[in-house]
Amino acid sequence: VQLVESGGGLVQPGGSLRLSCTASGFTFSSYAMSWYRQAPGKERELVATISSVGGITDYADSVKGRFTISRDNDKNTVYLQMNSLKFEDTAVYYCNVLGVWGQGTQVTVSS
Repeated sequence: VQLVESGGGLVQPGGSLRLSCTASGFTFSSYAMSWYRQAPGKERELVATISSVGGITDYADSVKGRFTISRDNDKNTVYLQMNSLKFEDTAVYYCNVLGVWGQGTQVTVSS
């Protein structure tokens, strides 16, 4: 199983970013996928989860209404659209499945 995240960067408060996680080594369409994040000095936290076929999503209260998780099973990719970004969204973002983590992608919200 391999997960490769991309799309992070530096953005001003109120801005947007779209993260991608491309998976390989397993039957992507059979598994729910999740995004987590870890801010400096804090524990890793669950941000969003999407069911195997994308019909069910769930979000942390801190990102509800601002973030959207989606997936393209033809491309073995899960996305995290992040809008109205806040300083407190600064973190390394990871995708996760089957207990496997990607390398993460850094999101920095700064003016």
